[in-house]
This record gives sequence, C-alpha cells and structure tokens, in this order.
Amino acid sequence: MVNVLQFVRDYWPLTLVPIGFVVGCYLDRKNDEKFILFRNKSKLFQRELKPGEEVTWK
Repeated sequence: MVNVLQFVRDYWPLTLVPIGFVVGCYLDRKNDEKFILFRNKSKLFQRELKPGEEVTWK
C-alpha cells in the first residue's frame, strides 16, 4: 500500500496528461452536440436546402 502511494506521489504528472486528454475529448464532443442543435439555423447558413443536399457541417 505504501509503495502505491509513493508511486502516485512521484509520478502524478503522468496521470494528469491522460486524464486531461479524456476530459478534453469529452468536452469537445459535448460542444459539438450543442452546435448540432443550431445547425442551419444561424444567419450564416439560413437558407433552404435543395433536395438531396447534405447539411453544411456534420
């Protein structure tokens, strides 16, 4: 048990990098989900899509 605590205390930066990456990916996906709700509803993309035309971004 003491060896595990010593390891964590000595190498805590090695755990922060992967945790930061995972949290960043999660926040990026949540942000994309929020923007998908407003897709083609902003003034920039405000027009009717032609039949068979794909959305402006995915």
